[in-house]
Amino acid sequence: MTLSATETRRTYSIGELAELTNLSVHTLRWYETQGLFPRPVPRTSGGRRAYDHATIGWLSLLTRLRESGMPVAEMAKYADLVRAGEGNEHERIALMEAHAQSLDAQIRELIACREVIDHKIDLYRTALRERGVDV
Repeated sequence: MTLSATETRRTYSIGELAELTNLSVHTLRWYETQGLFPRPVPRTSGGRRAYDHATIGWLSLLTRLRESGMPVAEMAKYADLVRAGEGNEHERIALMEAHAQSLDAQIRELIACREVIDHKIDLYRTALRERGVDV
């Protein structure tokens, strides 16, 4: 989906952003206090937060990082690196690779758990078939 220049310049209130991202207003404020945004959140002349369209993509990334178990401290470190600008890409890569390795380990553990469960299901199905019960 390609956005027009007007759409990419549009700003969103905290309530609108919460609705668009399925995050609560409380969560958005907490993310801000934890330093998880890549730049300071702009404010209107009335002091209200004014999020831009790029914030939606950033929050999508943060949501995935949280869902995948990245500690908030690591997310904040990543945001710090992004805020610092170019020149620290190797550090960003290292941070993401470390998290990817952690995910790989979790996936292997989940697969092992699933194999145990599948084995137990097979045992019960075999027992039922041996007793002549439809499975």
